[in-house]
Amino acid sequence: QVYLVESGGGLVQAGGSLRLSCAASGSIFSVNVMGWYRQAPGTQRELVATVTNDGTTNYADSVKGRFTISRDNAKNTVYLQMNSLRPEDAAVYYCNAAILGWNPELTNLELWGQGTLVTVSS
Repeated sequence: QVYLVESGGGLVQAGGSLRLSCAASGSIFSVNVMGWYRQAPGTQRELVATVTNDGTTNYADSVKGRFTISRDNAKNTVYLQMNSLRPEDAAVYYCNAAILGWNPELTNLELWGQGTLVTVSS
């Protein structure tokens, strides 16, 4: 079994910072693209940022210059450093990962974390 565990959400004032973490665990052969998505009430889930296993990053225009995605390949963990948070950044943030793992045979898996709530007060 392969799964993602997120942590780091919470309440922050506008202009503040939070750091999200997501660790992939289980019968993993390799982890490819990892990323963060978010979903605010009444909206569709949207891409925030992704990072490949060679470190190539991609960001939504709305977070460029404020958020930084990074990963520790040795720990199969992805991070999202969120600075200069705005009320419109408030959402449930979901980790996503493309993983080659044993389930029970070697299989390409796309996994989602359980979600972590980020609340930004104005």
